[in-house]
Amino acid sequence: MRLLANENFPLASVTRLRRAEHDVVAVIQDSPGAKDPQVLTRAAHEQRIILTFDRDYGELIYRLRQPSPFGVAYFRYDPAYPEEPAEHLLQLLTVFQLDLAHRFTVIERDRIRQRPLP
Repeated sequence: MRLLANENFPLASVTRLRRAEHDVVAVIQDSPGAKDPQVLTRAAHEQRIILTFDRDYGELIYRLRQPSPFGVAYFRYDPAYPEEPAEHLLQLLTVFQLDLAHRFTVIERDRIRQRPLP
């Protein structure tokens, strides 16, 4: 899966996802300080799913009509340890076969909500 980890996504989780053979680029590594609209444009251009803890992406996509990326996975919780988001995502992808493509996915510890991207 092609993923783009937003600047607030833990680097330890990026490493864990790469070890699981996902194609992950990390804003913190190659374009620190990039603004959210730039991240959206990049994700759309590279057909990547954004991994983020930033709720602003919903507003940018649905209200302000910024370019839609291939998908968004918005983690709506504070991780207990840096690898937790990756482990949670890997579980959702393998055990529950969650499809993130063309959807805005809100991931909480005890539930998941999805909405189609425009």
